[in-house]
Amino acid sequence: MMPAVRLPHSMYALGCTLRATAVHLLAGALLLACGLAAQAQDQSPAAPKAAARPAATTTSTTDPAARAIGQQVREAIEAGIDPNRQITLTVGGMEKRMAPAAVSRQAAAVTGPAPTFVVAPGAIPNPVAVRQQALRARAAAAAAAGHSATMVSSDHGGEVHWSYEGEGGPPNWGRLKPEFNVCAIGKRQSPINIEETATLRGPAEPIQFDYLPSTASVVNNGHTIQVDVVGDNSITVRGTNYKLLQFHFHHPSEERVNFRSFSMVVHLVHRSPEGQLAVVAVLLDPGEANALIHKVWTYMPLDSGDRVRMPAGVLNLNELLPKDQRYYQFIGSLTTPPCTEGVLWLVLKQPVAISRDQLRLFSQLFPNNARPVQPVNGRAIRDAQ
Repeated sequence: MMPAVRLPHSMYALGCTLRATAVHLLAGALLLACGLAAQAQDQSPAAPKAAARPAATTTSTTDPAARAIGQQVREAIEAGIDPNRQITLTVGGMEKRMAPAAVSRQAAAVTGPAPTFVVAPGAIPNPVAVRQQALRARAAAAAAAGHSATMVSSDHGGEVHWSYEGEGGPPNWGRLKPEFNVCAIGKRQSPINIEETATLRGPAEPIQFDYLPSTASVVNNGHTIQVDVVGDNSITVRGTNYKLLQFHFHHPSEERVNFRSFSMVVHLVHRSPEGQLAVVAVLLDPGEANALIHKVWTYMPLDSGDRVRMPAGVLNLNELLPKDQRYYQFIGSLTTPPCTEGVLWLVLKQPVAISRDQLRLFSQLFPNNARPVQPVNGRAIRDAQ
């Protein structure tokens, strides 16, 4: 909340300008200009009310309080202030509520040797709070949509280009944008190293895979090769059904078991009707050619943003699954910004083979697209026997 600011009675002119900005947000800058000049007449309370009023002049803003109000208004508008918001003003002892455009006209009309112009406390919203609220809403919507590698538009219409190396690399993800903050401060981040001696071992329900021949499209999203699946594919675990949305690849594997890394990993991203995400991780190591990966690589797009449709019914994810479907289970996060937490992870223990030629083709496009392992922070990791 900002305290009310009363401009001194010695100010005899007040100008105000509201500049329009882009998109549907009411943008602009409210500039309070107050002219200070020597006045011959007595300005004390006992001064005659009929004293002659000097001609108004315009000077640059010199009052720090006026400049502060103008700056706060500019920042609030740029952050996304509601254009229909009513601002309460007190002008000459009379309280008025009006939109910013009307404020501009009213302020410009205020003249006289002793006018008052008071901005009500809280009339100008905190610009940081406005911006963060909008960013949190966009991040939550992206996570609910199940896009593990979503890039969010910046305030200026561009995109924050997070990456796996350099200034946009994993150590800096949390500082790139406010909605990426969880990448830095989260306590249940993925991937992790699964140390078997520290797991909770015992019986656990099997994952019920219900995968059918489906239609899909393959996209190069700039960070990996992702396959968006169309069809009725799902898993059931912990009494909940999760529908398959997409799967994508990381090289090398992001998950580690007993500090061992694997050549690649496939992440199959599912979502429940309530919006919770469940990711099945299939580890890949060199061996025979993989039938499903052969189909995906056949339709692999080469340019970032390019998409290629696969023939109807050609995709069957049962070809990817190992025979032994025992798994490790823990609660983690997305492994790419915004690093949303609360994701159920199911890491299959048995690796699946991928040929060295198949591995080489992907690694030429993405030499390293794996986030480093994150602290476990005392999380329970279930070792399903």
